[in-house]
Amino acid sequence: MEAAAPCPRAHHVDLRWLLSVAAGGLFALLLLLATSPTFRLPSSTTTSRLFLGPASRSSSAPPTLFVEPTLSRPLPPAASLSRFAYLISGSAGDAGMMRRCLLALYHPRNRYVLHLDAEAPDADRADLAAFVAVHPVLAAAGNVKVVEKANLVTYRGPTMVTTTLHAAALLLWGDGRGRGADWDWFINLSASDYPLVTQDDLMHVFSKLPRDLNFIDHTSNISWKAFARAMPVIIDPALYMKTKGDLFWMPERRSLPTAFKLFTGSAWMVLSRPFVEYLIWGWDNLPRTVLMYYANFISSPEGYFHTVACNAEEFRNTTVNSDLHFISWDNPPMQHPHYLTADDWDRMVRSDAPFARKFLRDDPVLDRIDADILGRRGPGMVAPGGWCQAAAAAGGGGGQNSNGTDDDPCAAVGNAAFLRPGPGAQRLQRLVTSLLSEENFRPRQCVVEDDN
Repeated sequence: MEAAAPCPRAHHVDLRWLLSVAAGGLFALLLLLATSPTFRLPSSTTTSRLFLGPASRSSSAPPTLFVEPTLSRPLPPAASLSRFAYLISGSAGDAGMMRRCLLALYHPRNRYVLHLDAEAPDADRADLAAFVAVHPVLAAAGNVKVVEKANLVTYRGPTMVTTTLHAAALLLWGDGRGRGADWDWFINLSASDYPLVTQDDLMHVFSKLPRDLNFIDHTSNISWKAFARAMPVIIDPALYMKTKGDLFWMPERRSLPTAFKLFTGSAWMVLSRPFVEYLIWGWDNLPRTVLMYYANFISSPEGYFHTVACNAEEFRNTTVNSDLHFISWDNPPMQHPHYLTADDWDRMVRSDAPFARKFLRDDPVLDRIDADILGRRGPGMVAPGGWCQAAAAAGGGGGQNSNGTDDDPCAAVGNAAFLRPGPGAQRLQRLVTSLLSEENFRPRQCVVEDDN
């Protein structure tokens, strides 16, 4: 989790004015979430709600991959292969990294929303949309959306949570004709993230998992965060202003809630479609109640989703306590993790994690990931998979990359259900098996600790 910096001194402002602005802004925000067409979504008709009960095993049952029988399933047919919906977010100066991240993560079965916040110039969003529109594979598949009317985002404020919810709703709603609803997990990444496995690897491993699992790094031991993050009353200026600024701090403090238990953890998650639908629909009102509370919570992306999941009876037993990221922290930890370089290569690979952060723009270690892990051959090419290898074999390839050199084996979409997993699938399988083991799965799942 990325810790917040120490609280600055409170601004000397009129308390009544700030309370009025905060109340009005929160009401408008909730009204937008409740009434926007983006959020009037069709409910899935076939998604099951798995309650993963206590482990039990018949003595005559054959050995399985996972410790719990409900987690052990044969590899499904191609029609049931897992799909992912990605939010890739960034700000000013991130357009190039966002494009590179998209190409490294691309697969025609997935869905993608790209959000460059309002601090980035409109020209960057226009260039990004134009790139998607002319790229032969991205344009043909039509599964990438660039948010044109961007939000202004303050990382430590609630605007990052609302932007994530907005993207999740877009991915559920699709194009209004049902397209976009065909995915199983929602993954939020930043432009400074990068994959350490191919999408074929990811789909191969996740296709064997129950679709209700939520990978959220979480704990109820909020420790110092109770005083430093939960009790202060703050206002996110991005809700009201056109330029970024620091949070407004109120001199008053509030007590901890009694209606629900607070949890905290990493801001990076892999969320199941049933849980995302619950966040958007909020049929028992818990997501909206918690959202109102986290409108005044510092670094709310590191607590909102965790608190909803662990307080909802339907989802608390679906959490896997990991964000599936390799992140390297300084000692003592600073507000942000340190940037990864070639010196971190061995630890990155040994972590078995499918994603890593943070990377500097065009750091040479990204080229090594492209070459040694993803198989990307050029700056304008997507990471190859079974879908494009099949296209090349069928005569659908033969294009050129953005530099006009080397044939691109992924210039057309072949059989998108054909996977060609590699060594990354073995590493990821090892990690998932460990996370779902008897030692790590239940004992680390939404545990309420006494020293909160």
